[in-house]
Amino acid sequence: MRPVAITVSDLNKYIKNKVDEDEYLNNVYVKGEISNFKHHYTGHMYFTLKDDKSLIKCVMFKSSTSTLTFVPKDGMKVLILGTVAVYEAGGVYQIYCKAMQEDGIGDLYKAYEELKNKLEKEGLFDKSHKKKIPLMPKTIGVLTSQTGAVIRDIINVSTRRNPNVHIKLYPIPVQGKGAEVKIVEAIKTMNELKLSDVIILARGGGSIEDLWPFNEEIVARAIYESEIPIISAVGHETDFSISDFVADLRAPTPSAAAELAQADVYELNMKIQNYRNRYKQALKKKIEFMSLRYEKVMASRVFTDPLKRVNENYVDIDMKIKRMQNAIQKILNENKTKAQSYTLKLDALSPLKTLARGYSIAQYDGKILKSTKQIKENDEIDLRLEDGKVIASVEQIIIADNGV
Repeated sequence: MRPVAITVSDLNKYIKNKVDEDEYLNNVYVKGEISNFKHHYTGHMYFTLKDDKSLIKCVMFKSSTSTLTFVPKDGMKVLILGTVAVYEAGGVYQIYCKAMQEDGIGDLYKAYEELKNKLEKEGLFDKSHKKKIPLMPKTIGVLTSQTGAVIRDIINVSTRRNPNVHIKLYPIPVQGKGAEVKIVEAIKTMNELKLSDVIILARGGGSIEDLWPFNEEIVARAIYESEIPIISAVGHETDFSISDFVADLRAPTPSAAAELAQADVYELNMKIQNYRNRYKQALKKKIEFMSLRYEKVMASRVFTDPLKRVNENYVDIDMKIKRMQNAIQKILNENKTKAQSYTLKLDALSPLKTLARGYSIAQYDGKILKSTKQIKENDEIDLRLEDGKVIASVEQIIIADNGV
């Protein structure tokens, strides 16, 4: 006789009832490390609690999060108090957290922070080392899994922005043991063979364990040493890996990386067309302005009557010459008048004038006599008259009492 089959719903309900009836599961105190933490916009928190061998899903509703004294994040070690329950619709069991407290930082998170600080001190994150992403790369190299939504999103965005771009996929494992070695090999091969103008290193979101290959030191140094610019697009917008800090550019998502890796040719064409139209308008206005200026210049007297300016200069020169002549003549007349005045004054003082009035000049031995003491009796003296000279002998010297 065949057993009676039950529905999936009945089985999940049965398991749920068993779990609900277990008093121990109604109030468990569990420690572990937070992974794949999500803070929903509704205020609820969803995460995974794990140790080195196992994991369990957890939910902390908004009504309980108000008791938290810290902000949970991936890599934290915590202690939680909660209830184990079965979600019938999904057939999964999880812990509904009532309270949570810190129990230290997880090993992976600690290793992440230590490596980040080490590489930052060495200068691997410096902006001065960042290479410029080319505006219009001919070939974009993509390092990611050959399956999944990441490569499809990159191809769709890239071909939409530039149908002529060449996407060159170099398949790599994006998680798991040994993935970091394959990533390093891919970066080195792309550089040695010059396979692209820019590289996109990408994968989708995940827990810190899933993203860990991109937090390995050998991957960081390979990115730093790459001659080809690298865009890191690892995880979701809120995820940050070591590769994001070392890369020449960080993109929040793989789709965003495809946009940052190249310009939109349609947008560029529109800009070029706008520039062309602006240049045409500017050139048209320039020609119109120059035409008006040409007409104004050609209508000026310089071109309609070119000798007018020359004749005006001639007249100006003649007037200046006339003014110079008048000034010179004025000076000559003034000097002539002064000369005549000086001549009259000299003439009035001339000894000859004195002789014309009936006087004579007595000289002895060539010297004019001014005193009786200069001669004695019987000396011969010369008497200078207006019309000649007389030689006379001194017979007597009479000295006047009043000196006249």
